[in-house]
Amino acid sequence: MINALVKGVHQLGDKKTQKPLWISIALALGVFIVLWVTSGAAIKYTAIFDYGWLETISDALGWALVLVITWILFPGVVSAVVALFLDQIAESVEERHYPGLPPAQGQTVGEQVMTALRFLGVMVLLNLLILPTMLLGPIYPVLFYCVNGYLLGREYFEMVAARRMDMRSTFLLRRAHGGRLFLTGVCIAFLLTIPVVNLLTPVIATAAMVHLFEDWRRRAEFKAGGGGSGDASGGSGGTAVTPRPDVSPPA
Repeated sequence: MINALVKGVHQLGDKKTQKPLWISIALALGVFIVLWVTSGAAIKYTAIFDYGWLETISDALGWALVLVITWILFPGVVSAVVALFLDQIAESVEERHYPGLPPAQGQTVGEQVMTALRFLGVMVLLNLLILPTMLLGPIYPVLFYCVNGYLLGREYFEMVAARRMDMRSTFLLRRAHGGRLFLTGVCIAFLLTIPVVNLLTPVIATAAMVHLFEDWRRRAEFKAGGGGSGDASGGSGGTAVTPRPDVSPPA
């Protein structure tokens, strides 16, 4: 897991990775600049109270709300933006570390947009649901990292795996490595809360997940081929990992 994340950091130096990286950063920052400018205008030109000191308090609470919204939206927005460029990032990782792989089945623009919107929607919804626990002190950060860690690990893995596997095999592989995937997701969630680093994290996470996926997929295929006991789900019986029908099996 740590090795995969370290490789993900090194991937930032790859020229083919840098283009989608800078575009995704620009788009993510653009979203929040629009949010902040719109919110600032609304707070400045909206008067709720006639008394100046009450209006000052109201404005302060308004900006506090904007910061909370930014906190909730940021992981989902930057991850959703990077999802639009996931194929490019994954391909650059594969070309550098797995040159023998055949071309993966990429997503259409429509599929990329739907994946990004689903990702954003689920993250925002779950973070809104746990928001009231901010009143419970230290429970909130623990819950925040656990919920987002699970979701980020699952979503990044499924987006990467969908390029080369059918849904059933993706589920089996994810279930077989659920613990490591959760811990990886928690690391990603933590990095997303560090200023500046959080702008780079989705690309690091995508690259790291490609490495984890290829490692786990090859182990599952080795077991299914008789190289060991068990299947992709960790049980017995040697169930094979099925590639997507429109993707050739790895050489």
